[in-house]
Amino acid sequence: MTQLFEPAQLGPLTLRNRIIKAATFEGVTPDGVVTNELIEFHRRVAAGGAALSTVAYLSVAPEGRTDAGCILVRPGAVDGLRRLTDAIHAEGALAAAQVGHAGPVANARSNRARSVTPGRMFNPLGMRFSAAASESDIARITDDYAMSARLLAESGFDALEIHIGHNYLLSSFLSPQFNKRKDRWGGALENRARFARQVVTAVREAVGSDVAVTAKLNMVDGFRGGLRLEDSLQVAEWLQDDGALDAIELTGGSSLANPMYLFRGAAPHAEFRATLPWYLRGGFRFVGKKFLRSYPYEEGYFLPMARQFRERLDMPLILLGGVSRLDTAEGGISEGFEFVAMGRALLHDPTLVDQWRRGSSDASGCIHCNRCMPTIYTGTRCPLVDPRPGDRPIEMSGT
Repeated sequence: MTQLFEPAQLGPLTLRNRIIKAATFEGVTPDGVVTNELIEFHRRVAAGGAALSTVAYLSVAPEGRTDAGCILVRPGAVDGLRRLTDAIHAEGALAAAQVGHAGPVANARSNRARSVTPGRMFNPLGMRFSAAASESDIARITDDYAMSARLLAESGFDALEIHIGHNYLLSSFLSPQFNKRKDRWGGALENRARFARQVVTAVREAVGSDVAVTAKLNMVDGFRGGLRLEDSLQVAEWLQDDGALDAIELTGGSSLANPMYLFRGAAPHAEFRATLPWYLRGGFRFVGKKFLRSYPYEEGYFLPMARQFRERLDMPLILLGGVSRLDTAEGGISEGFEFVAMGRALLHDPTLVDQWRRGSSDASGCIHCNRCMPTIYTGTRCPLVDPRPGDRPIEMSGT
């Protein structure tokens, strides 16, 4: 037994260990409501030993959904969400909700609602132009975050994770590439960070001290002209000084501009192309390798950047990225990170935490082929352990 498996504090919460199931869109809510499949997805992770399972992705506004299959936080969603949190709690784990607004990552065509972004832009996801967020939009969305936070607390969630990563709306305001505004929400970093800080404060005020509040923050956007490491360090310091967060989970990359920066490993070009509408598949043949770039997989690949945040900040930090071995997780804790978060490793085997605790395993069987990525449209899964008709065979040599 190591510190990894000892109880730990996350704000007002006591987690049974230091391992968090990271938010990964589950792909089992086609009508935007809680389903038995969504409940079972998280129940398995909770039963497998994780301390906190994060439900993704819950939108604060109709236009802020990634697509129409995203759950919108409204009073009518509370009963279903309560069934979900009850199932997680019954297995001895706590429940977190990743809450946010997709902004540039929203599919306006699917949502039938015009997306809102820092400035007007064309979004290939829905083949629509977005609207530049007005002052009233920013005020409304801030209120939406607060209202959603209260409803999620009512639904039994123990923690809320505010999405400030991957160029979702708050992240896109931080990014100089997406935010070209000339008003008080753009230009200098302090202005670009204003929206995110305002939302974090509003969420904390909405839920008080009984619910843990964390943020998923980009360290870098992963493309030229995006958010830089030094700027993210400053934003993290401001968030720490504001005093509204219990922890920051450190991430990177852009769902719109460079998704493989987050995932690393093999890029599933053929599988991703097959999920696109017919009119986009031909073009993807030419731009796919640029969009889904190839990055070698390394254990703990975000750790070198994350160390700089650990050196600058006093608040709790959650290490994410390339945690699939027990020694990687233990090493992160020994370096001063309060928690580690895992996505693909627990998708491959939801019981991995208990295996580590019992000493029956020291690594996930995930081969980082990333063919789980396109399954978000049909039910997120690891095709290696849950192959379905139409899946291409996975060659173990392709790791």
